[in-house]
Amino acid sequence: MKKKPIVALIYDFDGTLSPGNMQEFGFIQAIGSTPEEFWRMSDSIAIGQDASNVLSYMKLMFDEAHKQGIPLRRDELRRFGAHIELFPGVREWFSMVNEYGAAHGVRVEHYINSSGLKEIIEGSPIASEFKHIFAGSFIYDEEGEAEWPGIAVDYTAKTQFLFKISKGIFSSRDNKRVNASVDDDKKRIPFSHMIYFGDGETDVPCMKIVGMFGGNSIAVYNPESDKKRAAAMKLKRQGRVAFATPAVFTKDSRAFQVVCAIIDKIRADYVVDRLAKLAD
Repeated sequence: MKKKPIVALIYDFDGTLSPGNMQEFGFIQAIGSTPEEFWRMSDSIAIGQDASNVLSYMKLMFDEAHKQGIPLRRDELRRFGAHIELFPGVREWFSMVNEYGAAHGVRVEHYINSSGLKEIIEGSPIASEFKHIFAGSFIYDEEGEAEWPGIAVDYTAKTQFLFKISKGIFSSRDNKRVNASVDDDKKRIPFSHMIYFGDGETDVPCMKIVGMFGGNSIAVYNPESDKKRAAAMKLKRQGRVAFATPAVFTKDSRAFQVVCAIIDKIRADYVVDRLAKLAD
């Protein structure tokens, strides 16, 4: 009974931990645009070319940065990340959950699974809290300038990272080990030990998969937006998630209450399973 089960908390970023899209906290302003203008141009590219929304916004970032003479470098993107606004309690959330897990017999790990940019998230105040950040990224030339999309993460691409987390694979490129057959009891983190946080439609495939395999999905919403609340409640009504809660991450929040209860259940199920095996 000495071995502690690992519980993975997996988060979308935009709209989940932050009230806006990460490009809106410095980059869009630097290119002389507004969020509304930027996303309208991005959508226009996607619709006009019948292209990926993610690749469209990455192309627009690339084009507009060069047009304005702004170097699109990894360190520059990280600097933008330092200005990301976070929902209430997010900065303290990780240590609170870690402490609760340790006191109740589990090890907690945190992961990002985002359609945003890894470089910006790496510059955020909470980057060090994550075991791994799965997100989009550029390819950089010898001068350190972005020259091409390296990883584009859309709503279906996100699902592959759940399987990588389960198997302990921390490479976005790896496509061999993630497809290799592994017995459930040999997986580093079974799906039943996952808690997925998301805010919208791009998270639905991940929410559904986690729930189907015994884990728990939580829809969070900006408490200041009736539209966001309605979207989260719709996900709950449709059975996409087990819980819907405001994106408030303080110690007295519903989100913390829900996660603590799930951790308790995971630990209890783990102990029961181990006892059942010892009795064989």
